[in-house]
Amino acid sequence: MRLQSLLLLTVTLLLLAGCGVYSFSGATIEGKTINIHLLENKAQNVVPSLTATLTDKLRSRILSQTGLRSVTSDDADYDIKGAVTGYNVTVSAAQNVQTATKNRLTVSISVTFKNAKNDKASFTQTFARFSDFDASQNLQNIESTLIEDIGNQLADDIFNKAFVNW
Repeated sequence: MRLQSLLLLTVTLLLLAGCGVYSFSGATIEGKTINIHLLENKAQNVVPSLTATLTDKLRSRILSQTGLRSVTSDDADYDIKGAVTGYNVTVSAAQNVQTATKNRLTVSISVTFKNAKNDKASFTQTFARFSDFDASQNLQNIESTLIEDIGNQLADDIFNKAFVNW
């Protein structure tokens, strides 16, 4: 009896995976290909590695969770273009009027997602995430770590908006 149940579960999962409309991340996938363009940098503050890092985070998140194949053609089932529109450091906490205790790095990305299979699922939206750090730290010393953290959050937000719909 247990072997039959296991076999039935395995066959069901194979059928679901084979039809291309479900993934284990909860995403609804109707297509087979995606074109993820390199993000442009339109922010006033420019960090040379920022757009490549954020694009890689987004590409990795989507490809690892969907089974989509990355292409560079205009006839992909899904197409993602975007630009970094904000890269700002602000004070997020102060001990008194003159002493900052925490700073905040905020990164904003404007994204255009086109779904060739379902135009109603297409969108243009700005996503923003931040990470706080101790004001006594030099930004250049921790910048790559902050960008990694923020990049993961942004990739999750964009993935969820594009494929999970919740």
